[in-house]
Amino acid sequence: MAIGLTEEHEDLAESVRGFAERYITQAVVRDLLDAEEENRPAFWAGLAEQGLLGLHIAEEHGGQGFGLLELAVVLEELGRAVAPGPFLPTVFASAVIQASSNPKAHALLEALATGEKTAAVAISGGFGGSHDALSGTVEPVLGAALADLIVARAGNEWVVLDASQVSVTPLPSLDKVRRVARVEADGASVPADRVLDGVTDEKVRDLASVLLGAEAAGAASWCVTTASEYAKVREQFGRPIGQFQGVKHKAARMLIGLEQARAAVWDAARAVQEGEDKAHFAAAVAAVIAPEAAAQIARDAIQILGGIGFTWEHDAHVYLRRTLAIKALLGSGKDWAADVADLGLAGGRREVELELDDDTAPIRERIRTEIEPLKAIEGKNELNAAMGDQGWTVPHFPTPWGRGANPIEQILIQQELRAAKIKSPNLVIGAWLVPSLVAYGTEEQKERFLRPTLRGQIVWCQLFSEPGAGSDLASLSMKAERVEGGFKLTGQKIWTSVAQFAQWGFCIARTSSEGSKHDGITYFLVDMKAQGVEVRPLRELTGEALFNEVFLDEVFVPDDCVVGEVDKGWQVARNTLSNERVSLSTGGGLGMGVPELLEWFKGKELGTIAKAEVGKLIAQGQSIDLLGLRTTLKQLNGVSPGAEASVRKLLGVQFNQDVADYCYASQGELAAVEEVMAPTGIVARAMLFSRAMTIYGGTTEVQLNIIGERLLGLPRDPEPGK
Repeated sequence: MAIGLTEEHEDLAESVRGFAERYITQAVVRDLLDAEEENRPAFWAGLAEQGLLGLHIAEEHGGQGFGLLELAVVLEELGRAVAPGPFLPTVFASAVIQASSNPKAHALLEALATGEKTAAVAISGGFGGSHDALSGTVEPVLGAALADLIVARAGNEWVVLDASQVSVTPLPSLDKVRRVARVEADGASVPADRVLDGVTDEKVRDLASVLLGAEAAGAASWCVTTASEYAKVREQFGRPIGQFQGVKHKAARMLIGLEQARAAVWDAARAVQEGEDKAHFAAAVAAVIAPEAAAQIARDAIQILGGIGFTWEHDAHVYLRRTLAIKALLGSGKDWAADVADLGLAGGRREVELELDDDTAPIRERIRTEIEPLKAIEGKNELNAAMGDQGWTVPHFPTPWGRGANPIEQILIQQELRAAKIKSPNLVIGAWLVPSLVAYGTEEQKERFLRPTLRGQIVWCQLFSEPGAGSDLASLSMKAERVEGGFKLTGQKIWTSVAQFAQWGFCIARTSSEGSKHDGITYFLVDMKAQGVEVRPLRELTGEALFNEVFLDEVFVPDDCVVGEVDKGWQVARNTLSNERVSLSTGGGLGMGVPELLEWFKGKELGTIAKAEVGKLIAQGQSIDLLGLRTTLKQLNGVSPGAEASVRKLLGVQFNQDVADYCYASQGELAAVEEVMAPTGIVARAMLFSRAMTIYGGTTEVQLNIIGERLLGLPRDPEPGK
């Protein structure tokens, strides 16, 4: 779990982490808290020797020739150590100078790469006057008291000044480990080789978003780890505080915010480095997401740490001060959000797309050739049958059901089918069953059920939830009694989607009461037209009936419709549930998302507050899509997705709710109207339906438990009665 995704980035992060553990110790940091003045740290030369100061600088200018993403990886690790000193201000300045089209200004880069000189950037404000006589004050400037060079705006241009040309006054700083200062110019002269041609305010702000955002993510990472580790061992009322759901959920939301921040900064670093047209959109998203997330995570860490977290002796306040200072230096989050809204509504949103290497071209060409015959098939049923029989429906599965496609081939197949405008059969609920049948079904079951399912010829429903067993499925009470040739199932299922249309259902029922509650469960395939099956549609709060109650009264299920071993059905059900919740994807989802949000507000006049609110929603949606992309990239690299998959699922459904609620409320008094086919009715229906999204597939509260327990290692909830 870090900004970088590749093995090379992991190695770089590990190297920097090792450096920080040796040289940026707690004692080094705390010595600065009460120091009268800020000094260049003793480890400064070590940073230069490691090549970290010139990591992003071109080799021709004395650097390592890497990019902003690698620099972000370094800053995340230094942020975790709340590093003092001028590293961030200096690499920020060298990134700005390198962005200039003035080759003479590039002569300054070598001294910055070697650590011979330090620098600082005045992010906001600027000097007045002419190049021959600059005047005015800029403040606060991060790292200015330790800087040899000051990068600042002069009129409409950006310039580089020697610190000796200006007056630098340290200011009382919230972040006492790395401080800010006031810079005053009175007649300073700037030669032509110090004018940063081509550098704009937007470029400087974009670089600030990436670099400060990366460091904020690192600081937040320390807070998440520290708070969760403390919650594992601190006991109150006879048990670890991490076992209390209030603490567990707070820690889980801290991890969620951290992963969002990492995803947003990661994308901004890629976009700004490449100088893409939509780089400012990516940088603005990062500036909306990362600083606020980091500051809130630092606040929540202190809450979990309790009294000890409020003391001067604990380091928590150092990280709170650092994250709040970063947030302040980057400027108003509302202004950044307004940029996101303006760009998004004008069609300037940066698409979340998976870009594959050129060496995949031969594979793509082969897949395109294999898909070509499908384009000639007329009739939806005939096309579905061909796709199912040829393995296109689930290409990642082994033949004959799939095509044995590896992750790269899966993505290419998705892209080429989309390009050819060929839609795979919509398996709906059946998509959750297919993996379980492949893994646990008999050969006869596979031939009988898999083939027509993959052709889209069988409509399935899932008979799992019961009135007393929703998220806690293992507490089910439906009985399966052994009879000659099979079982008789008796009980009730509920919240069963499309049961009124389904031909078959996959069902779990209790065949034994021996052992734990996860034992004695068996997985069945139920003919929905069998005697004793009664389906009662449930009219939902939307007025529609998607869900159903299903009553089974001694419904006979033959032995050949038992999937897996008798009494061992929980592992089959777990397989089904995991395939419901995790998929190889690059975005998208149910309900109202970013596209619907943009469409709803397209052409509408937004006030200042509304624009900031819409921009914040767009940024949230973008970060969620980026989590999906990062999950896919990890899978393609053979790496476990880690937190991203769980975080994206939880955030996605909440985001759908937030978008639907906001669009609905934006109508004002018209929100009282629900004309079904009119926009008012469509958005009202979306708003009402969205209430289900944080319930089905595992409620938000259960998902927070899973994140807290499985990803942070917090103590599990106590068993009932214990």
